[in-house]
Amino acid sequence: MFVTAAYAQTAGAAGGAGSAVASFLPLILIFGIMYMLLIRPQQKKMKDLKAMVEAVRRGDQVLTAGGIIGKVVKVGDDNVLEIEIAEGVKVKVVKHTITQVMSKTEPASV
Repeated sequence: MFVTAAYAQTAGAAGGAGSAVASFLPLILIFGIMYMLLIRPQQKKMKDLKAMVEAVRRGDQVLTAGGIIGKVVKVGDDNVLEIEIAEGVKVKVVKHTITQVMSKTEPASV
């Protein structure tokens, strides 16, 4: 009984190039939808975060990935920020640990 079912499945396998494209079309559509709904927004979010971190300057209040909120005292050239978390208490953090700029300072007038 099982052998006849296997022969019946192989007998109708003679398709063509059209059936191969038709079988891959759902996969292509699923990938397109996943790109539009997941990958593209994530790339945009990462691009915005990188621009925000690069624009951090002295006087900004920032939130680090560790949950520390502080005011930027010094911006170093080697991707290191000095943040004041309390009066007289300063810590050095890597720029890429900044997750949010909570309040920005006004740019200096020229």
